[in-house]
Amino acid sequence: MKISGVYVWLILFATLFVCGDCSNKTDDTPPPVLPTPSNDMDLWLTKANQSVLLQKQNDVLSFGTTANGYPNVDVDSATTYQSIDGFGYTLTGGSAFLINNMPAGSKAGLLNELFGTGNSSIGVSFLRISIGASDLSQFVFSYNDMPAGQTDPTLVNFSLSKDTVDLIPLLQQILAINPAIKIMGSPWSAPAWMKDNGSSVGGSLQPQYYGVYATYLVKYVQQMQAKGIPIHSITIQNEPENGGNNPSMLMTATQQATFIKNHLGPAFQAAGITTKIIVFDHNCDNPNYPISILNDAAAKPFVDGSAFHLYSGNISAMSNVNAAHPDRNLYFTEQWTSSAGSFSGDLAWHLRNVIVGSTRNWSRVALEWNLANDPSFGPHTPGGCTQCKGALTINGSAVNRNVSYYIIGHAAKFVPAGSVRIASSLVANLPNVAFKTPAGKKVLIVLNDNTTASGFNIRYKGRWVAASLDAGAVGTYVW
Repeated sequence: MKISGVYVWLILFATLFVCGDCSNKTDDTPPPVLPTPSNDMDLWLTKANQSVLLQKQNDVLSFGTTANGYPNVDVDSATTYQSIDGFGYTLTGGSAFLINNMPAGSKAGLLNELFGTGNSSIGVSFLRISIGASDLSQFVFSYNDMPAGQTDPTLVNFSLSKDTVDLIPLLQQILAINPAIKIMGSPWSAPAWMKDNGSSVGGSLQPQYYGVYATYLVKYVQQMQAKGIPIHSITIQNEPENGGNNPSMLMTATQQATFIKNHLGPAFQAAGITTKIIVFDHNCDNPNYPISILNDAAAKPFVDGSAFHLYSGNISAMSNVNAAHPDRNLYFTEQWTSSAGSFSGDLAWHLRNVIVGSTRNWSRVALEWNLANDPSFGPHTPGGCTQCKGALTINGSAVNRNVSYYIIGHAAKFVPAGSVRIASSLVANLPNVAFKTPAGKKVLIVLNDNTTASGFNIRYKGRWVAASLDAGAVGTYVW
């Protein structure tokens, strides 16, 4: 069909009128604005392969109600358990020597990193120290050493002088950074002249010196306080069933109960000392040791609680003691990492047992063993531990952060003293523990103990966040 020219022009005009310049046409209607997901929860992560080490992640973790197939970790802040006194380490004499002899600027930076409250700190809030030497001191000593064959029952020669070189000045600097830090003292041995074998290794405290040794501990607390170092608590004896360390001392539960009820407890009371007295300080394989002391009606009023290590036994033993004496406190005070251990293996074992395990079994603290060593795993006494790997390896001004730095950091950085453990449900191969901080934040620490990556929901007050962790990874979730 033939179309006239006029008709063609009419069609073109109509087209231009409708769409204008179609080649440049744009829709003036703005696209729909999708809501930006809110980040309701922060995640700090450590991976087993060390590619991520206690680093804050950029993941957007939003609470919602969209169903998925993940298992739920239910957190209930209305159900509360024990208060938390802190997380930290034993500041051994060797650790103090290494840190105190760092260049001033390096030392100041490290102390703020360990004990400060800023974003770059891991917030260590509890320290254990030895009363006299431990086996990770440079040499063996007590505060009242005497020549062989001599005694000093009036303690005329008592002196903290050997600790005034490194330990006490370092503690004073730490307290200047964090005046609220709690310090626990533990003796590895009484002075050798008080013992039945006259040696720093093994042997037992002679009954004739029970009263003298109680005065020795009174002097220790008083003189540390005079130097500005408050002692929050003392354990009666580090590992009283292990007489093989240098130094060390054996003490049965009966001996410990007698010492407390007839000597140390009344001596503290008479001196107006409020330092807490803690019994046992040894492995979870013998919960009857502290229970038998607490069963002694004359000893129990002087005892604040019991302390544990986990070189043998099961961490659940702490709950056995709590069940027998729920009105007394529990403390997890020591676990070492070995120079022969692996990062991934130690990270998982210690998170499972020390951080999650001890606190889920009523512990108020979780402490790793030595804070620092040199590249040769020293200093230590003759016969002392040669494989104890500190949280830090210090070589002059150089500092390497080892696995227990991250083990403690995942708790200490986020769970300050005064926090309270709250309920969280257990999911297979996802050991976890939850806390509420004094500021009202909720903190959930989770280990993925599976051999593959795992997803799970963190469910709180009817809503949940979908989360996932690689195999062997640890996450601290804060909201």
